[in-house]
Amino acid sequence: MLTYKTKVVWTGEHWGNLTCSNGPQMKFSAPPALQGHPNVMTPEDAFVGAVNMCIHLMFLWVVEKFKINLLSYECEAEGFVEDLIDRTSLFTKIVLRPKIKVKGTSEERVRKALKLAEKYSLIAQSIKSEVVINSQIYVEN
Repeated sequence: MLTYKTKVVWTGEHWGNLTCSNGPQMKFSAPPALQGHPNVMTPEDAFVGAVNMCIHLMFLWVVEKFKINLLSYECEAEGFVEDLIDRTSLFTKIVLRPKIKVKGTSEERVRKALKLAEKYSLIAQSIKSEVVINSQIYVEN
């Protein structure tokens, strides 16, 4: 069984430092709207980013298996938070908007690759939030 470890150290006020088992370190804070600081990683950014990164990497894996000639891929992701009655919050939906350019394949094949990327994404499959993929696919011949 694989495991992943992180370490968080409080560094004063609403600041922390995150160290990941794969090596990266970064400071983080709450969002400014929640008494945090601007221009720094937040847990909310990391959550949405984790979904985006994992689906991206799984898409690359499927593209290799399908032998799709991928010319470019970029994806914006947006997480939607709902405030609940008991004053807690919940990410209810993550919308990914990939822009994909391929050559010599069908749009249908690329859409199938995206579906498989979501299906095999560890992160997307591990969360309660709905994951929606609204893609723009450009096919060159």
